[in-house]
Amino acid sequence: MSNALAAAEAAPGFLSPSGVEIVFVLVGIVTLGAAVVTVTTRQLVHAALWLIVALGGLAVEYLLLTAEFIAWVQVLIYVGSVVVLLLFGLMLTRAPIGRSPDADSENRWAALAVAVASAGTLLWVVVDAFRTTWIELDGPAQGSTEVTGAFLFRNWVLPFEALSVLLLAALVGAIVLSRKGGRAADRADATPPREDAR
Repeated sequence: MSNALAAAEAAPGFLSPSGVEIVFVLVGIVTLGAAVVTVTTRQLVHAALWLIVALGGLAVEYLLLTAEFIAWVQVLIYVGSVVVLLLFGLMLTRAPIGRSPDADSENRWAALAVAVASAGTLLWVVVDAFRTTWIELDGPAQGSTEVTGAFLFRNWVLPFEALSVLLLAALVGAIVLSRKGGRAADRADATPPREDAR
Protein backbone atom coordinates (compact mmCIF):
# COMPACT_ATOMS: atom_id res chain seq x y z
CA MET A 1 0.00 0.00 0.00
CA SER A 2 2.80 2.39 0.90
CA ASN A 3 4.58 1.61 -2.40
CA ALA A 4 1.44 2.47 -4.39
CA LEU A 5 1.06 5.80 -2.54
CA ALA A 6 4.72 6.64 -3.13
CA ALA A 7 4.38 5.87 -6.85
CA ALA A 8 1.24 8.01 -7.08
CA GLU A 9 3.00 10.91 -5.38
CA ALA A 10 6.06 10.56 -7.63
CA ALA A 11 4.01 10.43 -10.85
CA PRO A 12 3.51 13.74 -12.65
CA GLY A 13 0.09 15.33 -12.46
CA PHE A 14 -1.96 17.93 -14.29
CA LEU A 15 -2.35 20.10 -11.16
CA SER A 16 1.39 20.73 -10.87
CA PRO A 17 2.64 21.46 -14.40
CA SER A 18 6.26 22.22 -15.04
CA GLY A 19 7.58 25.23 -16.91
CA VAL A 20 8.04 23.20 -20.09
CA GLU A 21 4.41 22.05 -19.97
CA ILE A 22 3.16 25.61 -19.49
CA VAL A 23 5.22 26.84 -22.45
CA PHE A 24 3.97 23.86 -24.47
CA VAL A 25 0.34 24.83 -23.83
CA LEU A 26 0.94 28.53 -24.58
CA VAL A 27 2.74 27.77 -27.85
CA GLY A 28 -0.04 25.35 -28.75
CA ILE A 29 -2.65 28.08 -28.25
CA VAL A 30 -0.68 30.49 -30.47
CA THR A 31 -0.25 27.78 -33.11
CA LEU A 32 -3.96 26.97 -33.06
CA GLY A 33 -4.85 30.65 -33.41
CA ALA A 34 -2.49 31.06 -36.36
CA ALA A 35 -3.99 27.99 -38.03
CA VAL A 36 -7.52 29.36 -37.59
CA VAL A 37 -6.51 32.72 -39.09
CA THR A 38 -4.82 30.88 -41.97
CA VAL A 39 -8.06 29.23 -43.08
CA THR A 40 -10.37 32.17 -42.33
CA THR A 41 -8.54 35.13 -43.86
CA ARG A 42 -9.55 36.30 -47.34
CA GLN A 43 -6.07 37.50 -48.28
CA LEU A 44 -3.99 34.72 -49.78
CA VAL A 45 -0.62 36.25 -48.92
CA HIS A 46 -1.69 36.78 -45.31
CA ALA A 47 -2.82 33.15 -45.20
CA ALA A 48 0.65 32.03 -46.32
CA LEU A 49 2.33 34.22 -43.70
CA TRP A 50 0.07 32.94 -40.91
CA LEU A 51 0.85 29.42 -42.12
CA ILE A 52 4.51 30.18 -41.40
CA VAL A 53 3.55 31.08 -37.82
CA ALA A 54 1.53 27.87 -37.42
CA LEU A 55 4.29 25.64 -38.79
CA GLY A 56 6.91 27.47 -36.72
CA GLY A 57 4.80 26.87 -33.62
CA LEU A 58 4.78 23.16 -34.41
CA ALA A 59 8.57 23.25 -34.66
CA VAL A 60 8.75 24.81 -31.19
CA GLU A 61 6.45 22.08 -29.87
CA TYR A 62 8.80 19.44 -31.28
CA LEU A 63 11.73 21.15 -29.58
CA LEU A 64 9.88 21.08 -26.26
CA LEU A 65 9.30 17.35 -26.77
CA THR A 66 13.10 16.89 -27.21
CA ALA A 67 12.69 15.95 -30.88
CA GLU A 68 15.29 18.33 -32.25
CA PHE A 69 15.72 16.57 -35.58
CA ILE A 70 11.98 16.63 -36.33
CA ALA A 71 11.87 20.31 -35.31
CA TRP A 72 14.60 21.30 -37.75
CA VAL A 73 13.07 19.18 -40.50
CA GLN A 74 9.81 21.03 -39.85
CA VAL A 75 11.59 24.37 -40.24
CA LEU A 76 13.67 23.45 -43.28
CA ILE A 77 11.07 21.52 -45.27
CA TYR A 78 7.73 23.04 -44.33
CA VAL A 79 8.59 26.61 -43.38
CA GLY A 80 11.59 26.94 -45.67
CA SER A 81 10.33 25.02 -48.70
CA VAL A 82 6.57 24.45 -48.75
CA VAL A 83 5.59 27.97 -47.73
CA VAL A 84 8.18 29.51 -50.07
CA LEU A 85 6.82 27.30 -52.86
CA LEU A 86 3.31 28.47 -51.99
CA LEU A 87 4.37 32.12 -52.14
CA PHE A 88 6.13 31.55 -55.46
CA GLY A 89 2.97 29.88 -56.76
CA LEU A 90 0.90 32.89 -55.72
CA MET A 91 3.30 35.24 -57.50
CA LEU A 92 3.74 33.14 -60.63
CA THR A 93 0.01 32.60 -61.13
CA ARG A 94 -0.62 36.32 -60.53
CA ALA A 95 -2.98 35.69 -57.66
CA PRO A 96 -4.66 38.77 -56.18
CA ILE A 97 -2.68 40.41 -53.39
CA GLY A 98 -5.59 42.05 -51.58
CA ARG A 99 -8.91 40.62 -50.49
CA SER A 100 -10.12 37.87 -52.80
CA PRO A 101 -13.86 37.10 -52.91
CA ASP A 102 -13.04 33.82 -54.64
CA ALA A 103 -11.15 32.66 -51.54
CA ASP A 104 -14.38 32.66 -49.54
CA SER A 105 -16.82 29.76 -49.68
CA GLU A 106 -20.51 29.53 -48.93
CA ASN A 107 -20.00 26.18 -47.20
CA ARG A 108 -18.50 27.63 -44.03
CA TRP A 109 -20.77 25.81 -41.62
CA ALA A 110 -20.29 22.45 -43.33
CA ALA A 111 -16.52 22.97 -43.33
CA LEU A 112 -16.62 23.98 -39.66
CA ALA A 113 -18.63 20.87 -38.75
CA VAL A 114 -16.18 18.61 -40.61
CA ALA A 115 -13.20 20.36 -39.00
CA VAL A 116 -14.64 20.03 -35.47
CA ALA A 117 -15.55 16.38 -36.04
CA SER A 118 -12.09 15.60 -37.44
CA ALA A 119 -10.33 17.42 -34.59
CA GLY A 120 -12.48 15.68 -31.99
CA THR A 121 -11.82 12.25 -33.52
CA LEU A 122 -8.08 12.87 -33.73
CA LEU A 123 -7.97 14.17 -30.15
CA TRP A 124 -9.89 11.16 -28.85
CA VAL A 125 -7.62 8.72 -30.70
CA VAL A 126 -4.42 10.38 -29.44
CA VAL A 127 -5.64 10.66 -25.84
CA ASP A 128 -6.87 7.06 -25.82
CA ALA A 129 -3.62 5.75 -27.31
CA PHE A 130 -1.25 7.70 -25.05
CA ARG A 131 -3.33 8.01 -21.90
CA THR A 132 -0.77 6.33 -19.66
CA THR A 133 2.36 7.34 -21.58
CA TRP A 134 4.64 10.00 -20.12
CA ILE A 135 7.56 11.59 -21.92
CA GLU A 136 10.61 11.90 -19.71
CA LEU A 137 12.14 15.22 -20.74
CA ASP A 138 15.22 14.58 -18.63
CA GLY A 139 15.87 11.16 -20.16
CA PRO A 140 17.57 10.22 -23.45
CA ALA A 141 16.23 12.03 -26.49
CA GLN A 142 13.90 9.85 -28.53
CA GLY A 143 13.92 12.24 -31.49
CA SER A 144 17.65 12.28 -32.04
CA THR A 145 19.10 12.42 -35.54
CA GLU A 146 20.40 8.86 -35.45
CA VAL A 147 17.16 7.23 -34.28
CA THR A 148 14.83 9.29 -36.45
CA GLY A 149 17.02 9.08 -39.56
CA ALA A 150 17.34 5.31 -39.31
CA PHE A 151 13.58 4.91 -38.82
CA LEU A 152 12.75 7.34 -41.65
CA PHE A 153 15.05 5.98 -44.32
CA ARG A 154 14.43 2.34 -43.50
CA ASN A 155 10.64 2.37 -43.26
CA TRP A 156 9.49 5.53 -45.04
CA VAL A 157 11.80 5.92 -48.05
CA LEU A 158 9.04 5.60 -50.69
CA PRO A 159 6.65 8.20 -49.15
CA PHE A 160 9.62 10.53 -48.65
CA GLU A 161 10.57 10.35 -52.33
CA ALA A 162 6.92 10.59 -53.41
CA LEU A 163 6.59 13.84 -51.47
CA SER A 164 9.62 15.31 -53.22
CA VAL A 165 8.16 14.38 -56.64
CA LEU A 166 4.83 15.95 -55.62
CA LEU A 167 6.53 19.23 -54.67
CA LEU A 168 8.45 19.24 -57.95
CA ALA A 169 5.22 18.65 -59.90
CA ALA A 170 3.54 21.54 -58.06
CA LEU A 171 6.42 23.87 -58.96
CA VAL A 172 6.35 22.83 -62.63
CA GLY A 173 2.57 23.27 -62.72
CA ALA A 174 2.83 26.79 -61.30
CA ILE A 175 5.41 27.71 -63.95
CA VAL A 176 3.23 26.30 -66.75
CA LEU A 177 0.16 28.18 -65.54
CA SER A 178 2.09 31.44 -65.27
CA ARG A 179 3.49 31.06 -68.80
CA LYS A 180 0.02 30.46 -70.23
CA GLY A 181 -1.36 33.50 -68.44
CA GLY A 182 1.61 35.62 -69.54
CA ARG A 183 1.25 34.62 -73.19
CA ALA A 184 -2.47 35.42 -73.18
CA ALA A 185 -1.79 38.84 -71.66
CA ASP A 186 0.99 39.54 -74.17
CA ARG A 187 -1.27 38.62 -77.08
CA ALA A 188 -4.01 40.90 -75.76
CA ASP A 189 -1.54 43.78 -75.45
CA ALA A 190 -0.06 43.14 -78.90
CA THR A 191 -3.42 43.08 -80.68
CA PRO A 192 -4.05 46.55 -82.17
CA PRO A 193 -7.43 48.10 -81.47
CA ARG A 194 -9.84 47.78 -84.35
CA GLU A 195 -11.35 50.88 -85.81
CA ASP A 196 -15.02 50.90 -86.61
CA ALA A 197 -15.66 50.54 -90.32
CA ARG A 198 -17.30 53.51 -91.83
